[in-house]
Amino acid sequence: MKELGGFSFLETQIKGVIIIEPKMCEDKRGYFMEAFQYELFKEMGIDMQILQVNVSKSKQGVLRGLHYQRKYPQAKLVRVISGEIYDVAVDLRHKSETYGNYIGVNLSKENNRQLYLPRGCAHGFLVISEEAEFLYLVDNLYHPEDEGGIIWNDPDININWPLKDVKELSLSDKDKSLLFFKNSSHY
Repeated sequence: MKELGGFSFLETQIKGVIIIEPKMCEDKRGYFMEAFQYELFKEMGIDMQILQVNVSKSKQGVLRGLHYQRKYPQAKLVRVISGEIYDVAVDLRHKSETYGNYIGVNLSKENNRQLYLPRGCAHGFLVISEEAEFLYLVDNLYHPEDEGGIIWNDPDININWPLKDVKELSLSDKDKSLLFFKNSSHY
């Protein structure tokens, strides 16, 4: 873990995927924290120009992903605004030592963690709390015709989703029909 300014940066087993813990300044009135500081993030290898900000709200048991873009990949900085999710990044970079591996981390309003996913990773999450609001800061625009995906329960990736924490799993029709890792085209 590396401490810089108001942040702790924890590198994961997937090169470039970083857990970020902002420091909170709290008192009886509430709290303040920096969520992004370009120069500090750049020093950690996160040289991200934010081009789009997305927000989603989902109920418990909603599983979104695993999504990525082929020709227009996106780096993402993600965090939970309310609730709790299990967030997953899958390394799709053919030349990476961790190609096909995943990292999963709980992100919540309480822990204020953020996850940085570099270009070349598929992304998905499962809502654990009753509902959750999720914020995505991305460095490239979304192109729906360019989207790829891997089925959430792919046996080759073998993600250990915390399904015991949800009453009922809910996926979109699109996410139910995603391809297996070995059949999908990626980086």
